[in-house]
Amino acid sequence: MNHADYGPIGLLVIQATSLCNLDCSYCYLPDRQKRRIFDLNQLPLLLNRVYESPFWGPHLSILWHAGEPLTLPCSFYDDATAIVREQTAELQEQGVQIEQHVQTNATLINDAWCECFKRNRIVVGVSVDGPEEIHDSHRRFRNGKGSHALTMRGIRKLQEQEIPIHAIAVLTSAAMEDPERMYSFFRDNGIHDLGFNVEEQEGVNASSSMQGISREKQYHHFLKCFWECNQRDGFPIRLREFDQITEMMISGQRLLQNEMNRPYSILSVDSAGNFSTFDPELLSVETQKYGLFNLGNIRDQSLVAATESETFQQLLQDMTAGTALCRDQCDYYGFCGGGTGSNKYWEHGTLASSETCACRFSTQIPVKVLLEQIEDQGVKAP
Repeated sequence: MNHADYGPIGLLVIQATSLCNLDCSYCYLPDRQKRRIFDLNQLPLLLNRVYESPFWGPHLSILWHAGEPLTLPCSFYDDATAIVREQTAELQEQGVQIEQHVQTNATLINDAWCECFKRNRIVVGVSVDGPEEIHDSHRRFRNGKGSHALTMRGIRKLQEQEIPIHAIAVLTSAAMEDPERMYSFFRDNGIHDLGFNVEEQEGVNASSSMQGISREKQYHHFLKCFWECNQRDGFPIRLREFDQITEMMISGQRLLQNEMNRPYSILSVDSAGNFSTFDPELLSVETQKYGLFNLGNIRDQSLVAATESETFQQLLQDMTAGTALCRDQCDYYGFCGGGTGSNKYWEHGTLASSETCACRFSTQIPVKVLLEQIEDQGVKAP
């Protein structure tokens, strides 16, 4: 594989701070109680690292992510936006599209944050797991108090200010008990752009309440009920899992490679300036087999130079081998493009592996449910 097979970088994930004000039971991050902050003096260098490389492309989404980005002040993102605009003005004049996103638990959102999002044109993603007792069973503050009330207050603020949102819900075993109630929660609260992240075994979260064949059967039933409720109401909710599959079915195209396993499709940078590629959830994670997944620090390593490192070559070799196994062994390869490295590592201990529990939840089961609905009921995909 040569440099022409890398990139383009479409997603730049930056850890604004390691600190999170919540202590979610399923979180994979080990240092979320520590307040490490990304130094914005590094941002011009980081952008230069991207655009001096041959890996940049026509569209770049900058995602401010974990821990909780809003534990920093609004001024942090005002300053970041000013830097991005100044550093990329010429590129944007040439047609390069650059946008900013933030993923937040929404507990800190107030009028000031809404104004910050609007003036800086930041796209907002929120994390909310459903009704109060389901959400609060896992998404709590360090004092044990649930976060649902504050999360919903933040979501309502965004809605009042007419700021579009997309939501991510982490599904645990508790959510499986009443799929219609889960559906009604999102519908009734005006959350119409939604994605499900099934609880995973990864990082410091050594086990998942969603492991096992019985849970997979429950999830199949859950998605089937969710589809039927959504269909009954005229599909008010765009569910990421179904949308991705129906788009591929309509276009007749299949996913030849997943951005999670193509080098430099994603660039992830932690608060200290260390960077990695492939799956963002591999960033700054220390493992027995690979050590740290980091490829270097933006202060002293270019993206191109990092490709010559022993770490990169080992990751690439194993990621490529794992993707080949998926292509050769799995009927769903065209829908997932070879899966994600973090799941392969945490479930099998190596990137050079294929099917995972996460594969079945994220791809196989949604595909089966959607095909069943289309074939058995003769319905058209929304």
